[in-house]
This record gives sequence, structure tokens and C-alpha cells, in this order.
Amino acid sequence: MTFRFADLFAGIGGFHAALSHAGGECVYVSEIDAKARRAYSQNWLEGALPGDFKLNGDITKATTSNEGLDTDLPDDIDVLTAGFPCQPFSKSGFQRGMEEIRGTLFWDIARILKDRRPKLILLENVRNLVGPQHKHEWEVIIATLHRLGYKVSSTPTVLSPHLIHPADGGTPQVRDRVFILGTLVQGRVDDPALVPPTLADWQPKAWDPQDWRIDWILDDDREIENLEAYRMSEEQHRWVSFWDSLIQDLPWWKPVNVARAVDGVDRGARRLPGFPLWAEYWRDAYLSLGEEDFADDPPWKRSFILKNIDFYRKNRAVIRPWRTSSDYALLPMSRRKLEWQAQWETSLWDTIMHFRPSGIRAKRATYFPALVAINQTSVIGSRKRVITPHEAARLQGLGRDFSFPSEQRDSDSYRQVGNGVCVGAAWTVLVEHVRRDEELLPPSLGRAILDRADANCNPSRGSVVIPEESETGPTAMSA
Repeated sequence: MTFRFADLFAGIGGFHAALSHAGGECVYVSEIDAKARRAYSQNWLEGALPGDFKLNGDITKATTSNEGLDTDLPDDIDVLTAGFPCQPFSKSGFQRGMEEIRGTLFWDIARILKDRRPKLILLENVRNLVGPQHKHEWEVIIATLHRLGYKVSSTPTVLSPHLIHPADGGTPQVRDRVFILGTLVQGRVDDPALVPPTLADWQPKAWDPQDWRIDWILDDDREIENLEAYRMSEEQHRWVSFWDSLIQDLPWWKPVNVARAVDGVDRGARRLPGFPLWAEYWRDAYLSLGEEDFADDPPWKRSFILKNIDFYRKNRAVIRPWRTSSDYALLPMSRRKLEWQAQWETSLWDTIMHFRPSGIRAKRATYFPALVAINQTSVIGSRKRVITPHEAARLQGLGRDFSFPSEQRDSDSYRQVGNGVCVGAAWTVLVEHVRRDEELLPPSLGRAILDRADANCNPSRGSVVIPEESETGPTAMSA
């Protein structure tokens, strides 16, 4: 054992994967969701555990006393991690911050820090925590940690796994998250405004995120149990095929651009416009209308409407038969909209898709949008199916040996992954923080982490596997 850590708001174990990778011993886990606790236990807690190990289901009950200081955590904790609830700060919630009860859970972390004094803290939250709406909350969090004796930076550390080289734990997922790291200091604590952010000196391996390929985290369809459960429905297949028929018939409206050419082919030549395509405005009746006819609409909507009318005007010969067909009449209103974010791709079947209330959103099949707790499962056009829970877990850097309880519903597994911490991102910021503050940390803790990092060991245990024929990097990204 090199160091001991406590894992709060633990989810299914993203922080555990990163710290155990360096030889850390987990002595305390707190997770309120019983199903997530089962998944965590199944993957991380089987076998021998330290005698003072505790598994907690509600951290608020572990930090309550007359003085609000005592906790039931074991003594001598070196590292404390916490992916404290993000809903109070997330754009998908009401953004009530610390006014919402879940936002106050940060104070449970603060009580534990005051009582147990771990040498290093690693917290994680959504990017929106450092947005303008939550400036006050951010300042309160940093000021509190500083008052408790931790060297922290008031400059946010934000990282997404798709920016990290696959050999270092990167995965093909755009997932900006804020990491708050602090080192316990004896004596005077530096002003947070003067402390550089954790990644200030980070020099990642050269890596172009456009080189990601989603197939590197996908299973062979022949090896997926109950594959039919993940297939697109007949209705979804019909929607995509119908929209794709229009995409194939539209003219080459962009001039050849040599600068965008790849292998002699101009990928931008058939690029769809970036504004949302709203087929309801593709009618002859709208061709004579102008800006004044939509004066009651907000400016952003008016702009999109006018662009769609102009798009229809320029491509009427192709669009009109498509728009007046019987297949169009079968499209639900939310499927009469297409958000094309796939740049120079030429078919929906080559993209990653989401079926959203705002329409069908299509992105290039290089890296996935951020996994979220709500069920907006990515549809892989080339596979004509959704990503499976196990593939989603690998996007979070959890290895191919990670498993969910056999009785668990897929909806619960997707939600747990969406709430999780990406292993490679957590590991990257942890290593860089330890490099910066090594002289302030116990030698056993600092060297355990840096020795592992210097050995170029990947914390994600083979979550990304690059085929041998690829020239992008090593063939297997394993620990």
C-alpha cells in the first residue's frame, strides 16, 4: 500500500480506477444510489479490503454531529476524491447552485476536510460551474478550500478526454469538466489568485482530436449479446433513410477548396449548411416573405427561418418533390428538423446521430458528444444501432473488463455512465498537480503517482484499442 484514499459521490468508480492505477488503497466509498453502489462494489471492492474500510450510502449522515465536524471516515486518508453533484450547476438543470439542497453537499466535503485533513483533494464538476451564472459559487468553493489550508488555484482547470492522447488515457468523447485540486499546506497558504492552474505547464503528447475513430471503443457486433435490443427501430431507420435521400440529391453547392482536400477529394464540396434545417419552411408560400413577416419571432429564430427560406429557394427543384412526398407526411414534427454538425460528411449513415426534441442531430463519427445522465444515446450510423452501455463505459475510460450487474436495466447503466468521471482526464490532472506540488506531498504519495506516470502506463485498461493497420498510434491502449 502506497497511499489511502476516500471516494465520495463515487458513482461507478472513475476516480477509483485512476487512483488504484497508482497503487492507492481505497478505505472509504460513499454513493447514495444503491444501483451505482452495486456496480461499484462488483468492479472494485471484491476481495480483501482494509479492516477500517467503510461503504456509505448517504454522506450527509456521515458528517452530522452537534458541532457538524465529526465524520465516520477512517483516519489517515491521503487523498479525497469527489465528483460532487453537478445538477445544481448543469445547463440541463435549473442552475440554482448552492440555493438547491444538492448544492449544499459541498459543505459535507468541507466538514470532512476540516476533520480528516487529507493531503490532496481532487474534485470534479460540470464546465458550467465556472460559467458566469455561478461565479459566486465558484468563489465560495475556492475561498472555503483556501481557508481550510489547501493550496488551490482560482483559475479553473478544464479538460476533455478527447484532447488527451489515447496512450495516456484519452477517449473519443468531448466532455469538458472542471477539476478542483488542492494540496494541504502547513503554515501560510498562497493566495488562490497567485496559484497557477494545474494544467499551466501541461505538455500533452501531440494529438489531433480529428484522428479519433469511434470504432476504437466499439465491440464487434457479432460479440454483442442481445444485439437486436440496440438496433435502430424501423421508424428511426425510415426517418434517416428519407433525410439521406435528400442529402444525396442536393447539388454540389460549394466550390472546390483545395485547402480542405483529403486524398485528393474536396470534403467540403458537399457540405450542408451549419444552421438547423427546418423543412416546415420549405414551401412555395414562404418564398415571397421577408424579415418583416417574422418580426414577432426572436432574432435567432427569425435568422434561421430566413436562411431556410433562402436554402429552399436555391434548391427548390430537388427539395419540392421530397417535401411534398407521402414519406414526408409521416415524419413527426421533431423529425422535420435536421441539425447538421457533420461538416464534410456526405451521408447520415456515416455520422453519429441523436434523436432530439429539436430534431435529428448529426455529427462526424470521430468522437462522441458528452455522455449525459438523461437518455440521449448516440446512434452509430454505420452500425445502425445505439452505443451499448459497455461501450459507453469505455468512453469514460473504464476497461473492457468493466461490467454492470447482470440484472440491471440498460437505462440505469447509461445514467450511471453519464454521471461518471472520465478516468483519463482525472488521471491527467492528478499527475500534473502532483508534479507541481510534489515537494509539499508525502514522498510515498507523490512517487507512487509519478512513477506510474513516468512509466507511460495507461490508466484506462484497454478501453481504446487501435487496429494494427492504423498508423495513428500503438495497437492496444492498455494499462
